[in-house]
Amino acid sequence: MPVPFYEAILIDAFMPVDEEELYQEHILDHYEDPFHRGHLPTATHAHEENNPLCGDVVRVELRLDENGTIEDCYFNGQGCVISQASASMLLEAMQGKKLDEVKRFSAEDMLKLYGARLTPNRQKCCLLSWKVLQSAVHSPVGRDGE
Repeated sequence: MPVPFYEAILIDAFMPVDEEELYQEHILDHYEDPFHRGHLPTATHAHEENNPLCGDVVRVELRLDENGTIEDCYFNGQGCVISQASASMLLEAMQGKKLDEVKRFSAEDMLKLYGARLTPNRQKCCLLSWKVLQSAVHSPVGRDGE
Protein backbone atom coordinates (compact mmCIF):
# COMPACT_ATOMS: atom_id res chain seq x y z
CA MET A 1 0.00 0.00 0.00
CA PRO A 2 1.52 3.38 -0.97
CA VAL A 3 2.55 5.75 1.79
CA PRO A 4 0.38 8.89 1.87
CA PHE A 5 2.23 11.95 0.59
CA TYR A 6 2.24 13.72 3.96
CA GLU A 7 3.75 10.63 5.62
CA ALA A 8 6.41 10.41 2.90
CA ILE A 9 7.42 13.99 3.71
CA LEU A 10 7.77 13.07 7.39
CA ILE A 11 9.80 9.99 6.57
CA ASP A 12 12.11 12.02 4.28
CA ALA A 13 12.61 14.64 7.00
CA PHE A 14 14.29 12.01 9.14
CA MET A 15 16.30 10.27 6.41
CA PRO A 16 19.81 9.45 7.64
CA VAL A 17 22.59 11.43 5.99
CA ASP A 18 24.30 8.28 4.64
CA GLU A 19 21.06 7.23 2.93
CA GLU A 20 20.79 10.72 1.39
CA GLU A 21 24.35 10.32 0.07
CA LEU A 22 23.38 7.01 -1.57
CA TYR A 23 20.54 8.77 -3.35
CA GLN A 24 22.94 11.48 -4.51
CA GLU A 25 25.33 8.89 -5.99
CA HIS A 26 22.46 7.16 -7.77
CA ILE A 27 21.28 10.50 -9.18
CA LEU A 28 24.77 11.38 -10.45
CA ASP A 29 25.07 7.93 -12.06
CA HIS A 30 21.88 8.58 -14.03
CA TYR A 31 23.06 12.06 -15.00
CA GLU A 32 26.53 10.99 -16.12
CA ASP A 33 25.50 7.68 -17.75
CA PRO A 34 21.80 8.06 -18.58
CA PHE A 35 19.46 5.26 -19.60
CA HIS A 36 18.47 5.60 -23.27
CA ARG A 37 19.47 9.17 -23.88
CA GLY A 38 19.21 9.98 -27.56
CA HIS A 39 16.76 9.67 -30.44
CA LEU A 40 14.40 6.78 -31.23
CA PRO A 41 13.92 6.69 -35.03
CA THR A 42 11.12 4.11 -34.70
CA ALA A 43 9.10 6.14 -32.18
CA THR A 44 5.33 5.87 -32.36
CA HIS A 45 4.71 8.55 -29.71
CA ALA A 46 6.68 11.61 -28.60
CA HIS A 47 6.34 14.85 -26.67
CA GLU A 48 8.63 17.69 -25.59
CA GLU A 49 8.19 20.39 -22.96
CA ASN A 50 10.28 22.88 -21.12
CA ASN A 51 10.24 24.48 -17.71
CA PRO A 52 10.08 28.20 -18.52
CA LEU A 53 11.27 29.15 -15.03
CA CYS A 54 14.67 27.50 -15.39
CA GLY A 55 15.02 26.53 -19.05
CA ASP A 56 15.09 22.74 -18.59
CA VAL A 57 13.92 20.84 -21.68
CA VAL A 58 12.93 17.18 -21.94
CA ARG A 59 11.74 15.23 -24.99
CA VAL A 60 10.47 11.67 -24.59
CA GLU A 61 10.14 9.30 -27.54
CA LEU A 62 8.31 5.97 -27.17
CA ARG A 63 7.71 2.92 -29.30
CA LEU A 64 4.49 1.24 -28.23
CA ASP A 65 3.49 -2.22 -29.45
CA GLU A 66 -0.02 -3.20 -30.55
CA ASN A 67 -0.89 -4.14 -26.94
CA GLY A 68 0.09 -0.74 -25.53
CA THR A 69 3.39 -1.84 -24.00
CA ILE A 70 6.46 0.41 -24.11
CA GLU A 71 8.83 -1.61 -26.27
CA ASP A 72 11.47 1.09 -26.29
CA CYS A 73 11.91 4.60 -24.98
CA TYR A 74 14.46 7.39 -25.25
CA PHE A 75 14.78 10.90 -23.93
CA ASN A 76 16.78 13.93 -24.86
CA GLY A 77 17.05 17.40 -23.46
CA GLN A 78 19.12 19.85 -21.54
CA GLY A 79 18.98 21.26 -18.09
CA CYS A 80 19.93 20.65 -14.52
CA VAL A 81 21.08 17.38 -12.99
CA ILE A 82 17.63 16.83 -11.46
CA SER A 83 15.66 17.17 -14.71
CA GLN A 84 18.03 15.00 -16.73
CA ALA A 85 18.68 12.30 -14.10
CA SER A 86 14.96 11.99 -13.31
CA ALA A 87 14.22 11.47 -17.03
CA SER A 88 16.74 8.63 -17.11
CA MET A 89 15.31 7.08 -13.94
CA LEU A 90 11.75 7.36 -15.20
CA LEU A 91 12.37 5.77 -18.58
CA GLU A 92 14.35 2.95 -17.01
CA ALA A 93 11.38 2.27 -14.71
CA MET A 94 8.80 2.52 -17.53
CA GLN A 95 10.57 0.32 -20.11
CA GLY A 96 8.32 -2.70 -20.73
CA LYS A 97 5.31 -1.27 -18.86
CA LYS A 98 1.76 -1.24 -20.21
CA LEU A 99 0.04 2.10 -20.84
CA ASP A 100 -2.36 1.66 -17.93
CA GLU A 101 0.63 1.29 -15.58
CA VAL A 102 2.24 4.40 -17.05
CA LYS A 103 -0.96 6.39 -16.67
CA ARG A 104 -1.35 5.27 -13.02
CA PHE A 105 2.22 6.32 -12.21
CA SER A 106 1.64 9.55 -10.27
CA ALA A 107 3.68 12.65 -9.52
CA GLU A 108 4.08 11.32 -5.99
CA ASP A 109 5.41 8.04 -7.42
CA MET A 110 7.91 10.03 -9.49
CA LEU A 111 9.20 11.93 -6.46
CA LYS A 112 9.58 8.63 -4.59
CA LEU A 113 11.44 7.12 -7.55
CA TYR A 114 13.84 10.07 -7.54
CA GLY A 115 14.42 9.53 -3.83
CA ALA A 116 16.23 12.63 -2.64
CA ARG A 117 14.41 15.42 -0.85
CA LEU A 118 13.62 18.39 -3.06
CA THR A 119 12.33 21.89 -2.46
CA PRO A 120 9.05 22.72 -4.22
CA ASN A 121 10.88 24.58 -7.01
CA ARG A 122 13.25 21.65 -7.58
CA GLN A 123 10.30 19.22 -7.57
CA LYS A 124 9.22 20.92 -10.80
CA CYS A 125 12.56 19.92 -12.34
CA CYS A 126 12.05 16.33 -11.23
CA LEU A 127 8.45 16.19 -12.45
CA LEU A 128 9.17 17.61 -15.92
CA SER A 129 9.98 14.20 -17.44
CA TRP A 130 6.93 12.66 -15.75
CA LYS A 131 4.72 15.37 -17.23
CA VAL A 132 6.28 14.86 -20.67
CA LEU A 133 5.82 11.07 -20.48
CA GLN A 134 2.16 11.46 -19.49
CA SER A 135 1.64 13.66 -22.57
CA ALA A 136 3.75 11.46 -24.88
CA VAL A 137 1.48 8.44 -24.44
CA HIS A 138 -1.32 10.57 -25.96
CA SER A 139 0.86 12.06 -28.75
CA PRO A 140 1.37 9.76 -31.73
CA VAL A 141 4.05 10.91 -34.13
CA GLY A 142 3.46 11.55 -37.83
CA ARG A 143 5.47 10.21 -40.70
CA ASP A 144 8.05 12.95 -40.30
CA GLY A 145 8.69 12.03 -36.64
CA GLU A 146 6.87 15.04 -35.18
